[in-house]
Amino acid sequence: MGGSFLQRMGERMERLGSLVVMTGQVAVRAVSPPYAPSALVYQMEALGVRSLPIALLTAIFAGLVIALQFGYFLARFGVQYTVGRVVVLTLFRELSPVLIALTVGARVGSGIAAELGSMTVTEQVDAIRALGADPLRKLVVPRVLACLLLTPALTVLADVVGMVAGALVVNVQYNISFHLFFQGAIDVVLMSDFLSGVFKGFVFGGIIGVVGCFKGLTVEGGTEGVGRATTQTVAITSVSVCLADFFITKLTLSL
Repeated sequence: MGGSFLQRMGERMERLGSLVVMTGQVAVRAVSPPYAPSALVYQMEALGVRSLPIALLTAIFAGLVIALQFGYFLARFGVQYTVGRVVVLTLFRELSPVLIALTVGARVGSGIAAELGSMTVTEQVDAIRALGADPLRKLVVPRVLACLLLTPALTVLADVVGMVAGALVVNVQYNISFHLFFQGAIDVVLMSDFLSGVFKGFVFGGIIGVVGCFKGLTVEGGTEGVGRATTQTVAITSVSVCLADFFITKLTLSL
């Protein structure tokens, strides 16, 4: 029992080390020529533009629900006019980056793992190596860079859409004017609050891209392994995003 546990822990530590090594290799290749802007643009369209519907729906319903909840509880204390401050701060600092990472990230990360996993089990990745090309530069770098660029952009979009949805629901439900809602937000929100969420989106995007690519390139067990890799990608990215969110929040609040 003890030996089996230690063996599993050793295998997990080995995989973690391989993930760290691959992350470093991708970072080096991303900043060194030759560059492939066409591949990056293609991945941004494939991963980001097609994720717009789920990102917009997530932002809308997040803004509606959080505004409705905070408006209700603040009205009990007679300070419902401050709902704009609370809603916008919550969206900017926490809700938008985390929800975008969990919803869009689950779709994007699992898609990357499935695509690269299928290429791995059908030996297409080996064929790329046999032709003298670098699989990391050709397959991984564009996908990771696309995630790094698109997740903050979708986070900003979620900020705007969620804020408008929140203003709409409190105007209808609690008769709070749009001017009062947005003026309260402007009075209290700082640039650091906005940049905190954007930075989180950047970090979360890196986690999604790296984990998805790593699980796809290390698939074992044929098509069944591809299925396991996609589900593991969703689980790992979700836990990693929540863990990273805690440490980033701790860091940004202490600055």
